[in-house]
Amino acid sequence: MLVLASQSASRRMMLTAAGVPHEAIAPGVDEDTAKAALRADGLDARSLADALAELKSMRISRRRPDDLVLGCDQTLALESGELIDKAENREDATRILKLLSGKSHYLHSAAVISQGGEPVWRHLERVKMTMRPLSDSFIATYLDADWDDCRWCVGCYRIEGPGAQLFVRVDGSHFAIQGLPLLPLLEYLRIRGVLTS
Repeated sequence: MLVLASQSASRRMMLTAAGVPHEAIAPGVDEDTAKAALRADGLDARSLADALAELKSMRISRRRPDDLVLGCDQTLALESGELIDKAENREDATRILKLLSGKSHYLHSAAVISQGGEPVWRHLERVKMTMRPLSDSFIATYLDADWDDCRWCVGCYRIEGPGAQLFVRVDGSHFAIQGLPLLPLLEYLRIRGVLTS
């Protein structure tokens, strides 16, 4: 059995659409506190995504030792390496979108599977995202249309929704952008016999 240590609708939809039987359980991790502690230790965006994915996976794996427990996380970094967090409110979302406008940034998507309280598989993908220049009026209209959904997403966009209009170029996997490096995960699940070969 695959247990998804997340209540993310996007990740659940990807697994369901790909025909992966799973159960979703919230990991009960105080993400903000964990992220602050890991950042204080000097972790870069890639390492931070990996560490948070492992933390979520391990939290459930200790309670469900026989299951494969999948933890996931994403981080967003500017080309300078500066990390961008989820927006605190709509005003902050406007600030973030103005900061990303006309520039490239990197989205790191991490997945870790644990079993018996130990990590047994991990995969990390980096996607380069190039945003077109956004006018203030476009940002306001975009947030009017998608705020209820994009507010929960790092970078304030959902590539599978109106957020696609923000970009001129994407170098990498669309699955990773949506929060899950799906193809490598499917290969591992075939190796483990969760999916047929």
